[in-house]
Amino acid sequence: MIKLKTLTVKNFMSVGNVTQAINFEGHDLTLVLGQNIDLGGDDAGSRNGTGKTTILNALSFALFGDALTNIKRDNLVNKTNERGMLVSCEFEIDGKKYKIERGRKPALIKFYVDGVADADDEAQGDSRETQKDITKILGMSHIMFQNIVALHTYAPPFFGLKAAEQKDIIEQLLGITVLSEKAEVLKEEIKETKEVIKEEEIRLDEIERNNEKIQSSIDTLELRQSAWKTQQKEDTEKLTQSLEELMKVDIKDEIARHKKLETYRENFEKTRTWERELATVQTAIKQSTKQLTDILESIDKTENKACPTCGGAMEDTKHQTMLTKMQDDKNEFETYVEELVSQESDLTVKIKSIGDLEQPETYYDTAQEAYKHENTVEYLGEQLESKSKEIDPYAEQIDELRTKAVQELSYNKMNNLRKLQDHQEFLYKLLTSKDSFVRKKVIDQNLTYLNSRLAFYLDQTGLPHEVVFQSDLTVEITELGRDLDFDNLSRGERNRLILSLCWAFRDVWEMLYHNINVMFIDELVDSGMDTAGVENAIAILKQIARERHKNIYLISHRDELQGRVNNVLKVTKENGFTSYAFTDTID
Repeated sequence: MIKLKTLTVKNFMSVGNVTQAINFEGHDLTLVLGQNIDLGGDDAGSRNGTGKTTILNALSFALFGDALTNIKRDNLVNKTNERGMLVSCEFEIDGKKYKIERGRKPALIKFYVDGVADADDEAQGDSRETQKDITKILGMSHIMFQNIVALHTYAPPFFGLKAAEQKDIIEQLLGITVLSEKAEVLKEEIKETKEVIKEEEIRLDEIERNNEKIQSSIDTLELRQSAWKTQQKEDTEKLTQSLEELMKVDIKDEIARHKKLETYRENFEKTRTWERELATVQTAIKQSTKQLTDILESIDKTENKACPTCGGAMEDTKHQTMLTKMQDDKNEFETYVEELVSQESDLTVKIKSIGDLEQPETYYDTAQEAYKHENTVEYLGEQLESKSKEIDPYAEQIDELRTKAVQELSYNKMNNLRKLQDHQEFLYKLLTSKDSFVRKKVIDQNLTYLNSRLAFYLDQTGLPHEVVFQSDLTVEITELGRDLDFDNLSRGERNRLILSLCWAFRDVWEMLYHNINVMFIDELVDSGMDTAGVENAIAILKQIARERHKNIYLISHRDELQGRVNNVLKVTKENGFTSYAFTDTID
């Protein structure tokens, strides 16, 4: 049995220079209530920050060298006094007495077995080897301590951990770690065998290094040679194909056609311009000829002294004036018509001088494309010639390397070592593999008990869900046949499940290893639990304390729970420092 007896604390977190001591011996349910006088005593909020959880952190630090929560070691030192932190824990296992003293600023660790110092390290502080010894004596890891001794709300619950972390806890709980310990011994033997193999490999490598290096170089060069030949062939084929494709076009003729096309376009534009001008001139001639005809008719009428508009007789003066005006207009129009006829004749001659226009056909739309084609043909021809003259850059190197000699090797010793390693690894797998019959036997023996205890506590707390650990160490949560996740549960349901699981873990642990006299429940009953849930939880805790002779500490903010317990541990914070005292009532 693991029997925690006393815990003393000095300059630890909120505890100051005055050493505080807690006696864990007893068989009862103790309510831990806080009173922060610095925050008003019994006023609202005065239950927080008193130092209740400090008890758990101090105990965790004493046993494992770390706080229960993720607090840095130097931050565990009281901030007012800043040094002289010292935590001491006395416990007994199967009649053997142990004592651990740990401190910071200055750092120290002292470990006593039956009053004899087993470790005294004031220079280096927490000794890893000493801690290994302590952990081995306790028979539990820090994470297991958190799940079966110090149940608190400041760390993720079991169901909030990663699958690998959950599996590690279950393996520790079910005794699979015993197999793991044996596996660790075998692992060391495998390591030694591997070292011998490595030495043999070095010896063989030294012999075959040159051979491998030469062959590797040859292989690399042959790959490069093959790639070079392939690439050269592909390049030659591409160049030839491209050149042949371009040669299908008579580029000289194509360039000549583009030159003719340019001339054609110039003459076409000239002809089109002249034709537009000719049409304009011919229209003007037609209009001017008509106007001239009208003037001549008006002159004939006017010479007979008849008004050209109304036909009536005109006076001599008016007649002569009008006649003169008409003669001037006639002369002007005749001159204009003659000029137009001359323009018409000139334009007709120009158009005829061009002759018939015939647009030449071309392969490319522009002369630039044709000249680019010509340049490309020339370039590809040069490239093809250059490619045909390339020399294999790898042939000489390969021939030279192939003249190197290689040594003959014997792998008999290596083969024997490999067989030994295979045998050792088979045994290791037998101990560690999830499919191993050895592992399955251990799991089957203990998993049924875990599930039965968990079902019992779930029923006692009033949680209707079924929670079952499977043979692969995964866990299933169901309600009325529906699969659920932990996050599907309400806060109160989660806390009932957390408590039930921790109690079941505790039962399995004590069945397989040691009974433990102390249990802490830190605010799990406070968080989201309804009245029925609280009553059920307290009833279970009382039963455990009474029937199994446990000293259970229930840390809570609920003053009303005082009437449900026989003992109260008063945690008082005054002037920045925490003190502990057992009492029947809270003032």
